[in-house]
Amino acid sequence: MNELRPALDQATLKTLYQRAARRYDRQHRLLTLASDQRGRELMVRDTVRSGDRVLDAGCGSGLTTGLAARAAGPSGFVTGLDLTPGMLDQARQKTVAGGAALIFAIGDMTALPFSDESFDSVLSSYSVCPLSDPEFGALELYRLVRPGGRLGIAHSAEPQNALLRRLAGSLEGLLWHLPQLSLGCRPVEVLPALHRAGARVDLDRLIGLPLWPFRVIVTVKPEASAG
Repeated sequence: MNELRPALDQATLKTLYQRAARRYDRQHRLLTLASDQRGRELMVRDTVRSGDRVLDAGCGSGLTTGLAARAAGPSGFVTGLDLTPGMLDQARQKTVAGGAALIFAIGDMTALPFSDESFDSVLSSYSVCPLSDPEFGALELYRLVRPGGRLGIAHSAEPQNALLRRLAGSLEGLLWHLPQLSLGCRPVEVLPALHRAGARVDLDRLIGLPLWPFRVIVTVKPEASAG
């Protein structure tokens, strides 16, 4: 899918997001006509339950983290993890009162510092898109979900219409030369890998602009069968 747009290296990504931290919310909202926030809300609504232990992986500026804290409620606990200190500074400023307890930590989505099945729900909003191996990143997130728990991912996707797909590819090829705008994000596909891992799909929806849609997926890790 992304042969013409290979992933940026991690050092470059960290620098880009550090520099973009203060403008990220405005920039992403403008470029997506606010469909990015719709994706976050849809994902959290179908993933997080009251009292959950939640991981928001690649939490960025904390918009999803705040939604998760409200959904998990006072009995919940939410961890926001990101590679970039500047993004975490923005996330801390969005801490909401009356929701779940919140902590923030520096970490790499491809080597998450948590034990298997540590969380009731795991979230990733637009954070697998820049990874060099998005499928591996999604499986690393799935590893952390307890049996019966949920994984929610929102990511950039390709248009379904062939003509729009070609047009989007041409425009994205131009944007790829402006990394301060693209931030290394490109269409990815992770659901087949989660299918192979045994995940049950509860939600699979394409939203957003026709040229630059987002895919929102929510999967459940099956409970171990008795006996």
